[in-house]
Amino acid sequence: MINFEFYSPTRVFFGRDQHKRIGEIIKGYGFKKVLLHYGGGSIKKTGLYDEVVKALNDSGIDFVELGGAQPNPILGLVKKGIEICKKENVELVLAVGGGSAIDSAKVIAVGAAHDCDPWLFSSKKKVPERALPVGTILTLSATGSETSSSAVITNEELKLKRGFNSDFNRPLFSILNPELTFTVSPYQTACGIVDIMMHTAERYLTQKGEAEVTDRIAEAVLKSTIMAGRVALKNPRDYEARATLMWAGSLSHNGLTGLGRDYFMVSHQIEHEISGMFEEVAHGAGLAVVFPAWMKYAYKFNIPRFCQYAVRVWNCEMDYENPENTAIAGIEATIKYFKEIGMPTTLRELNIPEDSIEEMAEKCTDYGNRTLPGYIEYGKKEIIDILKLCL
Repeated sequence: MINFEFYSPTRVFFGRDQHKRIGEIIKGYGFKKVLLHYGGGSIKKTGLYDEVVKALNDSGIDFVELGGAQPNPILGLVKKGIEICKKENVELVLAVGGGSAIDSAKVIAVGAAHDCDPWLFSSKKKVPERALPVGTILTLSATGSETSSSAVITNEELKLKRGFNSDFNRPLFSILNPELTFTVSPYQTACGIVDIMMHTAERYLTQKGEAEVTDRIAEAVLKSTIMAGRVALKNPRDYEARATLMWAGSLSHNGLTGLGRDYFMVSHQIEHEISGMFEEVAHGAGLAVVFPAWMKYAYKFNIPRFCQYAVRVWNCEMDYENPENTAIAGIEATIKYFKEIGMPTTLRELNIPEDSIEEMAEKCTDYGNRTLPGYIEYGKKEIIDILKLCL
């Protein structure tokens, strides 16, 4: 087990009707003016918007609002949010939605506390020194952004999707009511399942660090997500399944499932180029395509680790005479599950042309200025090879 620091300060309010407490929660912190940030309007269709507004009004919390956060949230909307926060003297940014609204809120919160282009943080040219606090009401189990230190945003002009980590990104509090995910579509539910699994599996299939406790936690998150995913897709209003997915998502990306290991999320980095260039591609769907391809490319660098994943997560039989067969069985089980829940597993299913592969690889390496660390150094050639396996 290698040295690590663990910091997860987000206060979580979990369970039925917890979102109705939003007014008293914000009032308890002493905030009087908030930016209410949300997505394309689904919270108005479900009645959640009205419940949040009522709770804020009942507690005497003044607010301004900014809707329009979209899948793969964009820099342009972030800049609008920053202007509003500065003009209106906002004290807290409240995100109501999934990871897109939350990530957008995080970058707004950081940008509102600085006088510079917020893209400097996403492109890692500047490190945040402060931020407005962020609160969240989660409506989609997927990214884990409600407890994570990361924020990902798309520069729509450059067609680049980039993220940055900072403790300033960690929400002050997050409200997690599984009932709010009952109306999530089967496709978006499946995308969320994949994202939860990948946040965990990419930390699990690591190159350094023996951490048995962390392994078992990660395995529990993966197996619970797999089982709950099947139930939630069959019965969208199954509270326990939705609760399992919601809590698994929060645990998958708050740092817990990677403690004591040296890891780098290669599949996530490659997928960012897909959904950055093709905004219609949901992040989870892109991951369902990239992750199995990366596994096929990378498993030979650490066959024992991939065998452990196959045996412990997918209950594959261990082939002691030819362990490679077990590693491959784990990859095949992953692909089979993604197909079972209705996810694409090839670029063709995403309508992404083969001739875009080189451009995606160029962008992923920052035009030759970086490589992705992992079992090997992933440069342009290696990324192209992985993307070709996605065909």
